Amino acid sequence: MFSPSRTPRRPAWADLRFLVGIILVLASVVGVWFIVSAARQTEPVYIAVRAIVPGEPVAATDLAVVDVALGTASDAYLGADDLGDGLVAARTVSAGELVPADALVTDDRTRSTTVVVRSAAEVPGSVVAGSTVELWAAPRLDQSRFDTPRILVADATVVSVSRDDSPLAGGTAAVELVIPRADVAAALAAIADGSALSVIPWTPGQQ
Repeated sequence: MFSPSRTPRRPAWADLRFLVGIILVLASVVGVWFIVSAARQTEPVYIAVRAIVPGEPVAATDLAVVDVALGTASDAYLGADDLGDGLVAARTVSAGELVPADALVTDDRTRSTTVVVRSAAEVPGSVVAGSTVELWAAPRLDQSRFDTPRILVADATVVSVSRDDSPLAGGTAAVELVIPRADVAAALAAIADGSALSVIPWTPGQQ
């Protein structure tokens, strides 16, 4: 009597491998979805609409809100709801730069202030608001002679530059600087005794 042949059963390990393959594909799809979704998520943060220098009070009019995809770095920048009253800049923030969360503080005024000096030497065009410069002073010896120049303030930040390009002025400029309060007495003394002051651009890496 004829007996029909039986279809061989698939081994159990083949079914398991199939299931594992499906799980891996699903996991990959979900992972890609999460990455794409996270990349599309933006958060409102502040950018500076102008150069902000250390010690300068900062108000909402100095900033603008933009939506940016920051991912895990969102806590490093000032959020749209984080702007308080009485804040001052702890460091320079360039125009168009996202504002770091630690760039604005409430107690920085006690550590710096501003002075206006007239540079005896021509101020380079590269020196603009936000630039880091050195302030040099050559003490006056008599009506026409000056002593060897020395660094008066090693790390100052430019607030503004008013250049006088008239022939009589010789290209000098009045420069408003943010300087540490510890250097204020020396700066005022140099201004008062007629020292020749020079504003020199600071270059990274120089001593």
